[in-house]
Amino acid sequence: MEYPNMVFSLPEADIPYKGVKGWILQSQARQLVFMEIEPMGEVAEHSHAAQFSVVVDGEMSLTIGGKTQRYRKGDAFYIPAHTPHSALFHSKTRVIDLFDEPSRYKSKK
Repeated sequence: MEYPNMVFSLPEADIPYKGVKGWILQSQARQLVFMEIEPMGEVAEHSHAAQFSVVVDGEMSLTIGGKTQRYRKGDAFYIPAHTPHSALFHSKTRVIDLFDEPSRYKSKK
């Protein structure tokens, strides 16, 4: 499923990974990001505030705290705050990420 045009009118996130784009819906306490990720390989292990995500389209493997699971369209996952995690994208993947922090990503200038 493609995102509707209303998503692309949101501010684009400044994301440091080639092949990854995101559009930010901002609140004072949290940040919602509509991600679009090419099958670009692995995002190295990292951690941040809590994250709840829903896979809109595509397929990815996610390792959370040392446990790896494959996620597809319709699947959801939760990453507790400061838990190390990494991801591998097997196809073009769209994910809606809710971060429990208002400044996970900055907007592109």
